[in-house]
Amino acid sequence: MVDHDDVPRIPEARSLSYFFRGQLIHLGSIPFLAAIAYAFASPSLGDQTWLGLSDAHWFGLALLLPIVHQVYVWVGWRAQLGFQTFTRIFGRADFKVWGAIFMPLLVSRPLVILGLAIADAGSADLPAWWGWALGGALLPPALYALYSVQRYFGLDRALGGDHFRTRYRHMPFVREGAFKWTSNAMYTVAFLAFWGIALVAGSRAALAAAFFHHAYIWAHYLGTEEPDMQLIYGQPDA
Repeated sequence: MVDHDDVPRIPEARSLSYFFRGQLIHLGSIPFLAAIAYAFASPSLGDQTWLGLSDAHWFGLALLLPIVHQVYVWVGWRAQLGFQTFTRIFGRADFKVWGAIFMPLLVSRPLVILGLAIADAGSADLPAWWGWALGGALLPPALYALYSVQRYFGLDRALGGDHFRTRYRHMPFVREGAFKWTSNAMYTVAFLAFWGIALVAGSRAALAAAFFHHAYIWAHYLGTEEPDMQLIYGQPDA
């Protein structure tokens, strides 16, 4: 049985008004950011393939998957925080079910960037040494940030455990590893891996996709995550 005293119940989140709060930023950013990414990528698309998919198809996947992922997070987090939807349906398996969908979507994001970068390699017309040098410089801090998330922050918290269990409210803020550099090492530093992959491959389309992923995760933060943190942790409204 689920310890229902450990499941967050926040009256302010139990409304359609709160369910859609901030989504003008989140959902409204999609066409704007996608248009910018496509405008930058389009000159290089249509000439190459990898694993039977054209670079244009890889680019489409590279934009579609983060949208599916972040819309899932918005709907899932708000449904759980306001209405305990996952707990009502799945009982004590609520967070496991959440993670079983969340994790494949998360892992798919660097994989599609990599597939796009391979399919579109060399299109950025960068000197190879320049791309390897800059991309190689971005990858170590990004990987260290991912390690820091796992080592110090915890995967459950990264998946949004505070929307499922009240005990996460009482955990201290993390100030170790990459979190010494910034309080949000995941979005600020770890996402540099996408840029690193694109630069090493010299792919114009992958650079555009990296821009989309990195900018769109901040739209998620401003539209979905920040308002939820204000409710969960009692922070004042921005």
